[in-house]
Amino acid sequence: MRIVCIGGGPAGLYFSLLMKKFDPSHSITVVERNRPYDTFGWGVVFSDATMQAMKVWDPESAAEIQDAFNHWDDIEVLFKGTRQRTTGHGFVGIGRKKLLNILQRRCEALGVELKFETDVDSDLDFPDADLIIASDGFNSKVRNHYPEVFQPDLVTRPNRYIWLGTNKLYDAFTFDFRKTDHGWFQAHIYKFDDQTSTFIVETTEEAYEKHGLGALDQQGSIDFCQDLFSEVLEGAELMTNARHLRGSAWLNFNRLICGKWSHFNGNSHVVLMGDAAHTAHFAIGSGTKLAIDDAIELTNQFNKAGHDKAKIPAVLASYEEIRRVDVARIQNAARNAMEWFEVVGRRYADTLEPEQFMYSMLTRSQRISHENLRLRDKNWLEGYERWFARKAGLPAAANDRCLPPMFTPFTVRNVTLPNRVVMSPMAMYSAKDGLINDFHLVHLGSRAMGGAGLVFGEMTCVSPDGRITPGCLGLWNEEQADGWKRLVEFVHFNSPAKVGIQIGHAGRKGATKLAWDGIDQPLEEGSWPLMSASALPYLKHSQTPKAMDRADLDRVLQDHVRAAQLAATTGADWLELHCAHGYLLSSFLSPLTNRRTDEYGGDHAARARYPLEVFKAIREVWPEDKPISVRLSCHDWFDGGNTPEDAAIFAAMFKEAGADMIDCSSGQVWKEEKPVYGRLFQTPFSDKIRNEVGIPTIAVGAISEADHANSIIAAGRADLCAVARPHLADPAWALHEAAKIGLHSVPWPKQYYSGKAQYETNLVRAQQTAGGAK
Repeated sequence: MRIVCIGGGPAGLYFSLLMKKFDPSHSITVVERNRPYDTFGWGVVFSDATMQAMKVWDPESAAEIQDAFNHWDDIEVLFKGTRQRTTGHGFVGIGRKKLLNILQRRCEALGVELKFETDVDSDLDFPDADLIIASDGFNSKVRNHYPEVFQPDLVTRPNRYIWLGTNKLYDAFTFDFRKTDHGWFQAHIYKFDDQTSTFIVETTEEAYEKHGLGALDQQGSIDFCQDLFSEVLEGAELMTNARHLRGSAWLNFNRLICGKWSHFNGNSHVVLMGDAAHTAHFAIGSGTKLAIDDAIELTNQFNKAGHDKAKIPAVLASYEEIRRVDVARIQNAARNAMEWFEVVGRRYADTLEPEQFMYSMLTRSQRISHENLRLRDKNWLEGYERWFARKAGLPAAANDRCLPPMFTPFTVRNVTLPNRVVMSPMAMYSAKDGLINDFHLVHLGSRAMGGAGLVFGEMTCVSPDGRITPGCLGLWNEEQADGWKRLVEFVHFNSPAKVGIQIGHAGRKGATKLAWDGIDQPLEEGSWPLMSASALPYLKHSQTPKAMDRADLDRVLQDHVRAAQLAATTGADWLELHCAHGYLLSSFLSPLTNRRTDEYGGDHAARARYPLEVFKAIREVWPEDKPISVRLSCHDWFDGGNTPEDAAIFAAMFKEAGADMIDCSSGQVWKEEKPVYGRLFQTPFSDKIRNEVGIPTIAVGAISEADHANSIIAAGRADLCAVARPHLADPAWALHEAAKIGLHSVPWPKQYYSGKAQYETNLVRAQQTAGGAK
């Protein structure tokens, strides 16, 4: 094949040498605009895993790279006068110029033609090429020539950064956080050769503007950064290699992903690679990794299909299908890390203590979890667990393994939960006339005995016409309260768990069939009139609710008060007000469902007016020494609906009104919603509200194992974790998860202790068998 690589970065060079190595008959040319053995940039970073892959694919260049790279395992963080260090992280740093020079020499040795100082305006300049690799970087001319084909999705991020260097050498990947009168700045620092370290300084647009950095020349910016980070520099000077850029050289990061990566231009097949196809933020240092992995996978597909130009279309299709998955995974992690740094000042640096700040930073990408940290640096993690346990009021002797975060107690008002695991409210549709029956006693009682610290019943409706279905629980009479009392007494007698009652009104989502008969489908018989903030049906064929008038507002408020009073007589420990998922109070909060023109519709304060009136009324009658949480839909997942920023505004209002916690869910407000699902996908809402609004939170959504819960709670992203579907599959989820992470000190019900020993023994045997199989 005749192959032309436009752009002599890591992607183009590595692909060229691999293809030439596996089939020397290829005619391969790399066209680069810079001079021979010249390049711009400081050091680049990739992981040990990428280095291992390079050793497999081309041992010759890998050996030379390994001789030149700087490897380190440690991360050090300077923050609020402290220096904290952890190990086991495995990074490789090498000068960009050094890396490219090695790859250039390897290309030349294999017979790849390198053409320097050559600008390429178009892929059409090479009509004789069978395959053109557009590896010409983020500003790719080739990609920009076919926007309708490649469909680039470009997002400019808000933070500013400047890429500098210093001759001071650092023995760890170092992060330094400094607060100024106008906000926080952070430096990302790593050594990449025996003389130089990369020194990236990042800050918010607000701090950048208020410090007047845009008006400075490059030397002025260098002087500013040198003064700000003088402690970590210890007298060393900062320097730039971007004198060719005008102005202060502060940049915004651009996140790029393309809808399609390849194109046939009439003569040649064109494929994007590296930064031309996708970018990943420097917060996890994966840009070079992605470029190298692109080159490896495209070569791998040719090796499988055959090095023949007839195979090109199939190869490019397979390449894109495979790489798109891994790139999405890396970009997701990079986005998490990038967003952490974008809000680090107001969300974490201003609120967290140094120990928790360090943990939060280490897990910012969500690729590193609690148990992964244990594998990387057991001593550091167990030291942190002891710190966390002491903060929770537990004795934590040095060198002893203590309870991990999810199993530490948590106190709100005068209620202390034995651990941070919450059984989330889940509708069971199994009541008659709103009454608790034996099913609910067994269902909720078994989860309490199964180790959850707080067990919630399903949304318990405040009136017959406030039910979702005929099978929903209610709390509008004393007989219903007596059923709850029986359940509460059972749980308190047989477990250390606490009991929560979530009260609410279905609003426009009421009078529907039981879930297994047709979820959200309106009843065909036995229906009742509906009401909501506005007269909007949930489904097109649903009953249209009445827009609530003054009498309706007053009556439903009193229904909530009566339910709260009845709940107090049951001995329940916790009350939650349901203001989420499109039910009645939620319908006031969302602009999608609230079209009112009176004092209960309009801006945030108006839309929250009625839910706050209800909350304040139930707070008055609920015992002062017991908490009330509020469940919010923190994202409507639909244009024009509430976003996390709106949810934070509402959370602050409920906090001021006396709420003790916000239960952070999302969606189910508008039927045409388009949620973005994924592991822990709703936890960012909890993180934002907890650390920006300053109120404890409950995280919920795709939390399925102890590692998830421990990571969330340890990082301060939530105070409690609500686990829903895993509790349906396993009543003893919390006890089983404790055993899976080797935690034997969590007590089981005394009746089940022989089962505890057998379960733990079987887990050990299974692990040993799995280890032997490897």
